[in-house]
Amino acid sequence: MTENLHNDPHAALEAVQASAGDPLQTRANTIVKAADHATPLELNRITIRYGGDKGGAEPVTVVEDFSLTLHAGEMHCVAGRSGSGKTSILTVGAGLTLPTAGRVLWEGQSLETMGDDEIADRRRALIGYVDQGGALIDGMSALENVLLPAVPDGEVEQRTEMAKDLLDLVGLGRRMRHRPAQLSGGERQRVAIARALILGTRVLVVDEPTASLDRASANKIIGILKDTSTDGIAVLVASHDHELVRLSDTLTELN
Repeated sequence: MTENLHNDPHAALEAVQASAGDPLQTRANTIVKAADHATPLELNRITIRYGGDKGGAEPVTVVEDFSLTLHAGEMHCVAGRSGSGKTSILTVGAGLTLPTAGRVLWEGQSLETMGDDEIADRRRALIGYVDQGGALIDGMSALENVLLPAVPDGEVEQRTEMAKDLLDLVGLGRRMRHRPAQLSGGERQRVAIARALILGTRVLVVDEPTASLDRASANKIIGILKDTSTDGIAVLVASHDHELVRLSDTLTELN
């Protein structure tokens, strides 16, 4: 079921930020690109099944006939129990896996019309994906981790100032030279979000961003995600965190 959350998001966000301590900045200027399309991500009657192709085992359906239209500047939360298909929906929306049935549209264009190379290229330009835990490279500093997506295109030098700005805006400007082992779990998650935004993302997809974090660290992450959507980026997040659910603009609850 998908529904609008009829709360006061600005008042609620202020309460979350207040409980987190220092106020969070917003990216009201030019660090993120304006959306090129009013609906950058659409999932149309998606079904996701696993298994069943070898040994006669029955396929397992984890998501069936699921639809979602994600608008620019909107934060949508997919909530539900473990195993309900939250992560599967996120990976399909990000083009990391293909659905068994249904269509995924990026800025109005179906992935069915794209080859693998085009999907990969479009994903780099459109989607920022953060999996559970952030998956940083241990031997690299926070700044180097943020710049990783710029390496294939040879744009590290051009994007270094932007990477520093993003780290400033997630509250880690003074820790950009620190390596992951020197950062807390919440700080590593913030580095991962900054990394996901470095290429000018239109859709930020984040899987369980506050899992295993203390309340203050989780609230900082929620504030950053809400600021990101306020800046015009579409945010798709999987979570069972009650504060994140409450602050999302729309919600899908999976059984």
